[in-house]
Amino acid sequence: MTVAKEEQSAGYRRQGDQAYYDTLRTLSQASLDQHFEAFVDIDWDDPANGWVEDDDRLILTEADEIGAHAWYKSLPRERQIQVGAYRYAQISKVGRQFEQILIAGVAHHLIKMEDRNPEFRYAMHEVTEETHHIQMFQEAVNCYTAWAGIDEISGMSRFWKNFAPVFTMVGSYFPELFFVGILAGEEPIDHLQKSIMRSGGSHPLIDRIMQIHIAEEARHIGFAHQYLEHHWPQLGFAKRQVLAALFPVIMRALCDIIMVPSKQAQADMGIPEEVAKEIWWGSEESAKTRRDMFGDVRMLADNMGIRKGPARLVWRLMGIDGGSSRHRSALVSARS
Repeated sequence: MTVAKEEQSAGYRRQGDQAYYDTLRTLSQASLDQHFEAFVDIDWDDPANGWVEDDDRLILTEADEIGAHAWYKSLPRERQIQVGAYRYAQISKVGRQFEQILIAGVAHHLIKMEDRNPEFRYAMHEVTEETHHIQMFQEAVNCYTAWAGIDEISGMSRFWKNFAPVFTMVGSYFPELFFVGILAGEEPIDHLQKSIMRSGGSHPLIDRIMQIHIAEEARHIGFAHQYLEHHWPQLGFAKRQVLAALFPVIMRALCDIIMVPSKQAQADMGIPEEVAKEIWWGSEESAKTRRDMFGDVRMLADNMGIRKGPARLVWRLMGIDGGSSRHRSALVSARS
């Protein structure tokens, strides 16, 4: 029996059209055709990937919010290297923690899923890929701590780490809202990594990690977009109202968790409080950077019809309103 016939015999036509299942099969096949393993596709022992004491490759470029600020540019070269190294490791640490939350929430979601639902297979492909992302992120952190001669760096705030188990349970009871959270974490880091690579990259080890992450996150982000568009019409009135209202709130909240270093991390890097306020997101330029991260998400919200009326005001209050992308991963948000 073919996959398509299995889906029909299981009654999944009631969940949507065949095009959605075709997309899921395409994503699953892509995961088979191109996938990466943290300790196979990265040569951790290659001297070129090593972190040396006086390593200009660790200096942040303007693609990173810290690197673009005058405070960072005014630092002595040695200090720029130290702050840049910490920043790359800190982003990796937060990325690792977010991926762990993603896996836990998806597991909550899948535990009740019906047999033969084609979403199960691709979701498990994604979970498999995320475990390798966790390993490569943590190994990058380990490289930094060995280089810096310390035992630990700051990741997510203590509040978020304590709240995370509660958030993962949303995957079971309101998976559509959890998938919004997935996008809220994945879109900003994807935007940052692509910006760094477009500006010429950084340290070769960091670049390799970003290359792998960008390649596989394209599928993960695509799945989240497809999932939300597919399931939105099936939601009841109450859940629709909740999702429409919380969509921009979750986007902004998780953007800050992913992109803004914790107070401890800011202190470790020596970033003055007034500088931190400008970098996140007190200046006109930094506010624009934040808005630019969500062009694809605004496109999704427009396709779902939830960025209008009173809900549009919430997008503005969260500071993430603006034009939407013409297509996913467009360089410029062009449609108002």
